[in-house]
Amino acid sequence: MPSTIPDKSIRICADRGGTFCDVHASFPDPEKPDERKEIVVKLLSQDPANYNDAPTEGIRRVLEIATGEKISRGTTLNTDKIEYIRLSTTVATNALLERKGHKHALLITRGFRDLLLIGNQSRPKIFDLNIRRPPPLYSTVLEVDERVTLVGYTSDPKAEEHAVQFDKNGQVKRGYRGAGWDGKGDAEGPGEIVQGLSGEAVRVMRRPDIEGVRADLQKLYDDGYRSIAIVFCHSYTYPEHELQVAALARTLGFAHVSASSQLLPMIKMVPRGVSSTADAYLTPVLRQYLDGFFAGFDAKLRDGKVRSPRVEFMGSDGGLLDLTNFSGLKSILSGPAGGVVGYALTSWDEKKKTPVIGIDVGGTSTDVSRFAGRYEVVYETTTAGVTIQSPQLDINTVAAGGGSCLTFRNGLFLAGPHSAGAEPGPACYRKGGPLAVTDANLILGRLVPDYFPKIFGKSEKEPLDVEASRSAFDQLVQEISASVSEEKKMSLDEIVYGFIKVANETMCRPIRALTEARGYATSRHILASFGGAGGQHACEIAQLLGIKTILIHHYSSILSAYGLALADRAFELQEPSSTFYTPDNRAVLRARLDKLDAQVREELSRQGFEGARVHTERMLNMRFEGTDTALMVLPTPADGDGEEDFGAAFRRVYKAEFGFLLESKAVIVDDVKVRGIGKTFDTLGESVFDEVAHITTRGVDPAKADGAHSVYFDGVGRVKDTPVYLLESLSAGDTVKGPAMIIDNTQTIVIIPGATAVLTSKHLYITLE
Repeated sequence: MPSTIPDKSIRICADRGGTFCDVHASFPDPEKPDERKEIVVKLLSQDPANYNDAPTEGIRRVLEIATGEKISRGTTLNTDKIEYIRLSTTVATNALLERKGHKHALLITRGFRDLLLIGNQSRPKIFDLNIRRPPPLYSTVLEVDERVTLVGYTSDPKAEEHAVQFDKNGQVKRGYRGAGWDGKGDAEGPGEIVQGLSGEAVRVMRRPDIEGVRADLQKLYDDGYRSIAIVFCHSYTYPEHELQVAALARTLGFAHVSASSQLLPMIKMVPRGVSSTADAYLTPVLRQYLDGFFAGFDAKLRDGKVRSPRVEFMGSDGGLLDLTNFSGLKSILSGPAGGVVGYALTSWDEKKKTPVIGIDVGGTSTDVSRFAGRYEVVYETTTAGVTIQSPQLDINTVAAGGGSCLTFRNGLFLAGPHSAGAEPGPACYRKGGPLAVTDANLILGRLVPDYFPKIFGKSEKEPLDVEASRSAFDQLVQEISASVSEEKKMSLDEIVYGFIKVANETMCRPIRALTEARGYATSRHILASFGGAGGQHACEIAQLLGIKTILIHHYSSILSAYGLALADRAFELQEPSSTFYTPDNRAVLRARLDKLDAQVREELSRQGFEGARVHTERMLNMRFEGTDTALMVLPTPADGDGEEDFGAAFRRVYKAEFGFLLESKAVIVDDVKVRGIGKTFDTLGESVFDEVAHITTRGVDPAKADGAHSVYFDGVGRVKDTPVYLLESLSAGDTVKGPAMIIDNTQTIVIIPGATAVLTSKHLYITLE
């Protein structure tokens, strides 16, 4: 029977991953209007025999459940009942990893044709005998005969004194007087002098021949190019030439134009250029996918004039973006970012302020990040050999997951980096695959076939094949035993667990890189575990790191989708600067921040966020003179006396990052930036720590155990009657002492001896002795 769901009330979040698409939705409970019912749908990301697009199919199923009405596949979905749809997608990421992006051309200043090919001279594999660097993303290069240069670019102790002086209208008051001055003009040579966006004096040596560029672009268009990237020298501060060529390209019919000065106007031409080619390579692929997605819904969904229903996308920096601001460059970490938001907001306690490490253990890799009250963002990252300059959450990835292959080579136990994937998968998947971490967990009893989905074999209805795993391990045990002396021989369980220990250590490596390598004590963190395989390893990883508290959310296996429901809308603006941070210049910098702040608030207001729902973060990108490492600095209340003391904040951050200060050097501001956040929810209620403080705990009733299973634990050996509990059968306050296992529809959580798990309303709260 159809239910009476109010219009614009269903909230839907879909995370389209490489293997599965997870959908989380909520809608008002018809019987209790103040409460919301939740729906979880999990389906394959690709199943062309049954549907064309996984998120669309997931949303169709959600609408069927919520409304009680039968909706046939393939029909255009009505969006009247939908408040919003939020998406995170790996479409652009996969296109970059698999090199299946869009054919595009690079337009660059004449003489710099090979700049992006040469790159920055880094040699990540300096000892490899056969180095194969990845080819560039662009297919052809068009050199544009234009050139600007900076006036007074040499290192000069009296740089401010010798610099070109401009009046308030940007006109030259006095020319350059430093080294290289030609003695008669306003600079080192001929050319018009203009003031760039950064305040620097720019000498225009040659303007582009628009008619000549038109002819070159027309030839590219005739050759089938529809996407271009434009990268000119010093366009971060003087973007006029790029803007002229970009406007011309659009009039000629190019569907996508990536101008580097508009994507991220930052100094350093190589990363800015590579980022522009990445955007031109990925955005058309993303747009093509989104066109297909919107085709499954009525026209109201794409109509930007209608506030609801609205579509929002997860950006790589953890903020939601509307369709206008979403691009390939901003979507590279779209999938993992949702998980970071999910664990950060559900695990952080504003009173305790204990930093949280998030560990997402998937099939082929483990993603690790850290949250200490604000998202940790990096501005330059390398993905698939492509160095990209764009704000992204600081997520470290290591090739260790459930599908990581197990091998014995040169006397060493190895877990990864190669993965069995989904095809053929681990040996137990009945497809003749190699030994993997999943097989090890199966042999040790940490996976119970009776509770695992029966989707294997030719019929796709068979359970995990324990015998296939055991047979493969028997062969490996013989190989290992033959290589060691009699007194060093180990049992099957010891060898299998040895591989688990190696996998656990591999997963700990990126955690130590985010903590100990940056001066944070790992043991003073909380571990938030999520992802399909996280629960099998969480306790032992925490034990290795000295962490005493683990949080596993009830939605941990779909936390990337759940995180979308909690994410905030984000919009940011950034401008280049080239200013010494001095008492005289603070007022100018503050005025520039105020101007950007007003523009950011205006844009968020257009998107429907106003007043107390809008919060802005004001930042300066600062470095010591003579260095090339700038740090994006956000002052805290501890920095200064209530005012924005960027100087104190920069010294604090620099000292924490590098361990010393260059006291004799002046500080330069490279960029000014304002990030605006539109809050999408009021509160998540009390934190898990507040709940644990007052919850009435009780030992779990042994009768609640759904069965017993033989499980191997380190230092204890086989525990043949390890109780197995179903998560849905437990109540808030139930306390489970290890050894034990807790299982739900999508994951298995191993509670080791010495660990205690307390069930709360939203988490499994695990403490170690």
